[in-house]
Amino acid sequence: MAEIKSTMDLVMERAARMGKASHDDLEQDNTRKQGMKLAAEFLDGKIDNLMTSLTGLAAEKQMAARQGMVEVLLRNIFLPRDETAKARTDKAARGIVEIGGGAGDLTSICAEMQHILGQYNQHREQLKEQLEEQVKMQYEQLLAQQQNGMPGDNTMSPEIALQNKIKEEWTRLESELTDQYNQALEQHKSTLKERL
Repeated sequence: MAEIKSTMDLVMERAARMGKASHDDLEQDNTRKQGMKLAAEFLDGKIDNLMTSLTGLAAEKQMAARQGMVEVLLRNIFLPRDETAKARTDKAARGIVEIGGGAGDLTSICAEMQHILGQYNQHREQLKEQLEEQVKMQYEQLLAQQQNGMPGDNTMSPEIALQNKIKEEWTRLESELTDQYNQALEQHKSTLKERL
Protein backbone atom coordinates (compact mmCIF):
# COMPACT_ATOMS: atom_id res chain seq x y z
CA MET A 1 0.00 0.00 0.00
CA ALA A 2 2.87 2.36 0.81
CA GLU A 3 4.25 1.70 -2.67
CA ILE A 4 0.99 2.74 -4.29
CA LYS A 5 0.89 5.85 -2.18
CA SER A 6 4.42 6.81 -3.15
CA THR A 7 3.52 6.36 -6.82
CA MET A 8 0.49 8.57 -6.32
CA ASP A 9 2.71 11.13 -4.62
CA LEU A 10 5.06 11.06 -7.62
CA VAL A 11 2.16 11.59 -10.01
CA MET A 12 0.89 14.50 -7.94
CA GLU A 13 4.36 16.06 -7.77
CA ARG A 14 4.75 15.77 -11.54
CA ALA A 15 1.33 17.33 -12.06
CA ALA A 16 2.32 20.20 -9.76
CA ARG A 17 5.58 20.68 -11.67
CA MET A 18 3.74 20.68 -14.98
CA GLY A 19 1.46 23.39 -13.67
CA LYS A 20 4.53 25.44 -12.80
CA ALA A 21 6.57 24.46 -15.83
CA SER A 22 7.59 27.27 -18.11
CA HIS A 23 6.98 27.27 -21.82
CA ASP A 24 10.65 26.42 -22.37
CA ASP A 25 10.45 23.42 -20.00
CA LEU A 26 7.42 22.07 -21.81
CA GLU A 27 9.12 22.63 -25.16
CA GLN A 28 12.25 20.76 -23.95
CA ASP A 29 10.10 17.88 -22.72
CA ASN A 30 8.27 17.69 -26.06
CA THR A 31 11.59 17.75 -27.93
CA ARG A 32 12.94 14.96 -25.69
CA LYS A 33 9.83 12.91 -26.47
CA GLN A 34 10.38 13.60 -30.17
CA GLY A 35 13.91 12.22 -29.78
CA MET A 36 12.49 9.15 -28.05
CA LYS A 37 10.14 8.61 -30.97
CA LEU A 38 12.98 8.95 -33.47
CA ALA A 39 15.05 6.36 -31.59
CA ALA A 40 12.08 3.96 -31.54
CA GLU A 41 11.67 4.43 -35.29
CA PHE A 42 15.41 3.77 -35.72
CA LEU A 43 15.11 0.53 -33.75
CA ASP A 44 12.09 -0.50 -35.81
CA GLY A 45 14.02 0.09 -39.05
CA LYS A 46 11.98 3.11 -40.18
CA ILE A 47 14.99 5.46 -39.93
CA ASP A 48 18.49 4.53 -41.08
CA ASN A 49 20.50 7.31 -39.45
CA LEU A 50 19.74 8.99 -36.13
CA MET A 51 21.99 11.99 -36.66
CA THR A 52 20.42 12.75 -40.02
CA SER A 53 17.01 12.77 -38.38
CA LEU A 54 18.26 15.49 -36.00
CA THR A 55 19.16 17.89 -38.80
CA GLY A 56 15.51 18.94 -39.11
CA LEU A 57 15.58 20.31 -35.55
CA ALA A 58 16.92 23.69 -34.47
CA ALA A 59 20.38 23.52 -32.89
CA GLU A 60 19.06 24.44 -29.42
CA LYS A 61 16.58 21.54 -29.53
CA GLN A 62 19.01 18.89 -30.66
CA MET A 63 20.46 18.25 -27.19
CA ALA A 64 17.03 17.50 -25.69
CA ALA A 65 16.20 15.23 -28.62
CA ARG A 66 19.50 13.39 -28.18
CA GLN A 67 18.69 12.88 -24.49
CA GLY A 68 15.42 11.24 -25.48
CA MET A 69 17.21 9.08 -28.03
CA VAL A 70 19.78 7.93 -25.48
CA GLU A 71 17.04 7.01 -22.99
CA VAL A 72 15.29 4.77 -25.52
CA LEU A 73 18.49 3.22 -26.85
CA LEU A 74 19.79 2.38 -23.37
CA ARG A 75 16.43 0.88 -22.44
CA ASN A 76 16.75 -1.40 -25.44
CA ILE A 77 20.07 -2.86 -24.39
CA PHE A 78 19.13 -5.87 -22.32
CA LEU A 79 19.96 -9.56 -21.96
CA PRO A 80 18.40 -11.08 -25.09
CA ARG A 81 16.97 -14.58 -25.12
CA ASP A 82 16.49 -14.93 -28.86
CA GLU A 83 17.94 -13.65 -32.13
CA THR A 84 15.28 -10.98 -32.63
CA ALA A 85 16.05 -9.43 -29.23
CA LYS A 86 19.79 -9.72 -29.89
CA ALA A 87 19.41 -7.84 -33.18
CA ARG A 88 17.53 -5.08 -31.34
CA THR A 89 20.24 -4.73 -28.67
CA ASP A 90 22.93 -4.67 -31.37
CA LYS A 91 21.07 -1.92 -33.20
CA ALA A 92 20.62 0.08 -29.97
CA ALA A 93 24.39 -0.12 -29.33
CA ARG A 94 25.10 1.06 -32.88
CA GLY A 95 22.71 3.96 -32.33
CA ILE A 96 24.56 5.00 -29.18
CA VAL A 97 27.88 4.98 -31.00
CA GLU A 98 26.28 7.03 -33.80
CA ILE A 99 24.89 9.62 -31.37
CA GLY A 100 28.30 9.85 -29.71
CA GLY A 101 29.93 10.60 -33.06
CA GLY A 102 31.83 7.30 -33.10
CA ALA A 103 33.97 8.27 -30.11
CA GLY A 104 36.46 5.53 -29.26
CA ASP A 105 35.45 5.21 -25.63
CA LEU A 106 31.78 4.78 -26.55
CA THR A 107 32.67 2.21 -29.15
CA SER A 108 34.74 0.23 -26.67
CA ILE A 109 32.02 0.39 -23.97
CA CYS A 110 29.42 -0.81 -26.47
CA ALA A 111 31.79 -3.58 -27.62
CA GLU A 112 32.22 -4.65 -23.98
CA MET A 113 28.44 -4.71 -23.57
CA GLN A 114 28.07 -6.83 -26.70
CA HIS A 115 30.69 -9.20 -25.28
CA ILE A 116 28.71 -9.41 -22.02
CA LEU A 117 25.53 -10.19 -23.96
CA GLY A 118 27.30 -12.93 -25.92
CA GLN A 119 28.82 -14.40 -22.77
CA TYR A 120 25.41 -14.40 -21.08
CA ASN A 121 23.82 -16.49 -23.82
CA GLN A 122 26.79 -18.85 -23.93
CA HIS A 123 26.89 -19.20 -20.13
CA ARG A 124 23.12 -19.69 -20.04
CA GLU A 125 23.27 -22.55 -22.56
CA GLN A 126 26.17 -24.20 -20.70
CA LEU A 127 24.27 -24.05 -17.41
CA LYS A 128 21.17 -25.54 -18.99
CA GLU A 129 23.16 -28.41 -20.51
CA GLN A 130 24.90 -29.09 -17.19
CA LEU A 131 21.61 -29.08 -15.34
CA GLU A 132 19.99 -31.45 -17.82
CA GLU A 133 22.95 -33.82 -17.60
CA GLN A 134 22.93 -33.73 -13.81
CA VAL A 135 19.20 -34.39 -13.58
CA LYS A 136 19.47 -37.16 -16.20
CA MET A 137 22.04 -38.92 -14.03
CA GLN A 138 19.80 -38.57 -10.98
CA TYR A 139 16.88 -39.93 -12.98
CA GLU A 140 18.89 -42.96 -14.06
CA GLN A 141 19.85 -43.59 -10.44
CA LEU A 142 16.21 -43.35 -9.38
CA LEU A 143 15.16 -45.83 -12.08
CA ALA A 144 17.94 -48.21 -11.03
CA GLN A 145 16.75 -47.99 -7.41
CA GLN A 146 13.18 -48.76 -8.45
CA GLN A 147 14.27 -51.73 -10.57
CA ASN A 148 16.24 -53.12 -7.63
CA GLY A 149 13.16 -52.94 -5.47
CA MET A 150 14.47 -50.19 -3.21
CA PRO A 151 11.77 -48.06 -1.62
CA GLY A 152 11.32 -44.64 -3.11
CA ASP A 153 8.77 -41.86 -3.38
CA ASN A 154 5.94 -43.56 -5.24
CA THR A 155 3.57 -40.61 -5.04
CA MET A 156 4.85 -39.12 -8.30
CA SER A 157 6.12 -40.69 -11.50
CA PRO A 158 9.87 -40.29 -12.08
CA GLU A 159 9.23 -38.36 -15.30
CA ILE A 160 7.06 -35.77 -13.61
CA ALA A 161 9.50 -35.48 -10.71
CA LEU A 162 12.30 -34.99 -13.22
CA GLN A 163 10.42 -32.26 -15.11
CA ASN A 164 9.53 -30.44 -11.89
CA LYS A 165 13.10 -30.63 -10.64
CA ILE A 166 14.52 -29.29 -13.89
CA LYS A 167 12.00 -26.46 -13.99
CA GLU A 168 12.59 -25.44 -10.37
CA GLU A 169 16.38 -25.63 -10.54
CA TRP A 170 16.51 -23.88 -13.94
CA THR A 171 14.39 -21.00 -12.65
CA ARG A 172 16.78 -20.50 -9.73
CA LEU A 173 19.97 -20.78 -11.82
CA GLU A 174 18.70 -18.55 -14.60
CA SER A 175 17.60 -15.90 -12.12
CA GLU A 176 21.02 -15.84 -10.43
CA LEU A 177 22.82 -15.71 -13.78
CA THR A 178 20.57 -12.96 -15.10
CA ASP A 179 21.10 -10.87 -11.96
CA GLN A 180 24.89 -11.15 -12.29
CA TYR A 181 24.94 -10.18 -15.94
CA ASN A 182 22.37 -7.42 -15.47
CA GLN A 183 24.61 -5.81 -12.84
CA ALA A 184 27.54 -5.73 -15.26
CA LEU A 185 25.31 -4.43 -18.04
CA GLU A 186 23.83 -1.69 -15.85
CA GLN A 187 27.32 -0.47 -14.91
CA HIS A 188 28.19 -0.04 -18.57
CA LYS A 189 24.85 1.62 -19.32
CA SER A 190 25.42 4.03 -16.42
CA THR A 191 28.85 4.90 -17.82
CA LEU A 192 27.33 5.53 -21.26
CA LYS A 193 24.59 7.70 -19.78
CA GLU A 194 27.16 9.83 -17.96
CA ARG A 195 29.32 10.08 -21.07
CA LEU A 196 26.44 11.08 -23.32
